[in-house]
Amino acid sequence: MRIKALVIRIIRQFIRDKRTLAMMFIAPLLILTLVNLVFSSNDYEPKIGVVSDQKILNQLKSSEKAFISYQKASIAHQDLADEKLDAVLEVTTLPSLSITLEGSNPAANKSSITTIEKALRSLPNQDTEKTKNIPEINYLHGSADMETFDYIGPFLIGFFIFFFVFLISGVSFLRERTTGTLERLLATPMRRWELVVGYVLGFGIFTILQSAIIVSFAIYVLDIMMAGSIWLVILITLMLAITALSLGTLLSAFATNELQMIQFIPLVVVPQVFFSGLFSIETMTEWLQPLSIVMPLTYGGEAIRDVMIQGDGWNDVYGNVLVLIGFSLLFMILNVLALKKHRKL
Repeated sequence: MRIKALVIRIIRQFIRDKRTLAMMFIAPLLILTLVNLVFSSNDYEPKIGVVSDQKILNQLKSSEKAFISYQKASIAHQDLADEKLDAVLEVTTLPSLSITLEGSNPAANKSSITTIEKALRSLPNQDTEKTKNIPEINYLHGSADMETFDYIGPFLIGFFIFFFVFLISGVSFLRERTTGTLERLLATPMRRWELVVGYVLGFGIFTILQSAIIVSFAIYVLDIMMAGSIWLVILITLMLAITALSLGTLLSAFATNELQMIQFIPLVVVPQVFFSGLFSIETMTEWLQPLSIVMPLTYGGEAIRDVMIQGDGWNDVYGNVLVLIGFSLLFMILNVLALKKHRKL
């Protein structure tokens, strides 16, 4: 009878905790659906600019739709630098060929080379013999020795910083409330916005150290590719950490214990993995792609990649940094409003 009573008690606890029930039965279905949508997408289709005479261009375009015609090589290379193209193929007089890859994404590089080789083999027989050997390939960014970890490394840096800061800050802020510390602070003349800013600045000191240690370890120990400024990468990761910090403290207001705080991870953190740059957004289902706009990791991962792989400077990534600052301010404002239920000022 005692065992039966215990079983009934546990069942009743689960039934009353709707959030736990949703996490057990609904969250896995949502994540599996998202994974299915991401991995069942089409193969990556490269965009290749072609600078050539009309005859060769028509022959290439008849075999592959990936080719885009350019009259001037300078315009094609500018679009390559702006990431509008994955590669530029210049064909003056066969067998004279020149191939330049954007180079940041190994998957896009491989797809571009495969497409070009296939198209060249489709040329008339007399031209095929001349072009059967692909010439040396130039890289705008990266190199032929670039490894997969060099590409995904910047996104992993952003993800791990975001994940751990979100979790630790959320649980810590929740503990302040459950132990009564938050209520005592709110009983003082301190205003809600001062409390939120104070916590962000306090945790921010440790996020600076975390960002510097993680970035330095990735570059100097793991030998990940670093073409830009390490200080700029640290700044971007710091802004990403502050975004995670403000989001974690905000969501902690809607949790009553550490378990409920952890339950936010599959709903808030995991979906962002698919939009952080680890997976190509262009190959996802079309209606899924706009979701990347509301994911902070989209902007953080892209900015870190642009600095580490492409060597971009502040003028190239400041837009993404401003978006992260905007997310942080939004979450902080919402957190101030969420504290109203603890004290009305």
